[in-house]
Amino acid sequence: MPETICLLPGDGIGPEVTAAAVEVLEAAARRHRLALAFQTQLIGGAALRAAGEPLPAATRQAALAARAVLLGAVGAPEFDGEPPARKPETGLLGLRRALGCFANLRPMYRLPGAGNSPLREEIVAGANFVVVRELTGGLYFGEPRGFAGDAAFNTMR
Repeated sequence: MPETICLLPGDGIGPEVTAAAVEVLEAAARRHRLALAFQTQLIGGAALRAAGEPLPAATRQAALAARAVLLGAVGAPEFDGEPPARKPETGLLGLRRALGCFANLRPMYRLPGAGNSPLREEIVAGANFVVVRELTGGLYFGEPRGFAGDAAFNTMR
């Protein structure tokens, strides 16, 4: 029986990036004889345009039922002036809440000869760590937030 992955391409470059990620997952699945099934749903600006809300019930249900969720970028400038209920990012926050996500885990390891560090190779060689970025407070939910002329502001207390 295949493992279901809820695919949420999102907005902007999200569909392009998630399409490439699906190709990689499919290649890995073939190599390791895994069965994957992808169920594409809407989130963010794409969902607002199609369904009038950033996290439709069908998307929430599919994400909760899936073995994994592959999420693309969420956000679209056309919604910047809208109230919170009509912002693409509200869909992302709702998804995190529904799935009980409280942190991003961002692993980092150094590939020999990658050459993308301002530090000498001998200092970063063998680097292997995880950055944990919390998602439940701070600027994610800071108030006041908004736009003033040509500047944006977000408050963390």
